[in-house]
Amino acid sequence: VSSDLKEAGLREILNYGHTLGHAIEKNERYKWRHGAAVSIGMVFAAELGRLAGRLDDATADRHRTVLESVGLPLTYRGTSAQAAENMKIDKKSRGDLLRFIVLDGVGKPTVLEGPDPAVLLAAYGEVSA
Repeated sequence: VSSDLKEAGLREILNYGHTLGHAIEKNERYKWRHGAAVSIGMVFAAELGRLAGRLDDATADRHRTVLESVGLPLTYRGTSAQAAENMKIDKKSRGDLLRFIVLDGVGKPTVLEGPDPAVLLAAYGEVSA
């Protein structure tokens, strides 16, 4: 962490699930537990990676299995418009360019820049309650 203070490289991958997670926290006026919000963000990131053709179905599904097994939430009731607006202020974003940490496989994080809005909406649909 101390070697990447601007979160532009290695430290950035530690933010897996945090883009939507932080948006949920903001939507909920910071009354949600961080881990619960990031859990939903991780499922979203897995679905985003899957829908973008980067992550296989089994690995995306495993996110749900593991997180559910420890009692963490998998879905959220907020609107996609609220989430999208709050994701734009994420520290990984560059102006209006949304950037997400996704997986190319287990243990293979990467940055997905400017995903197609239809793919974003579909991924959000996978975590909407």
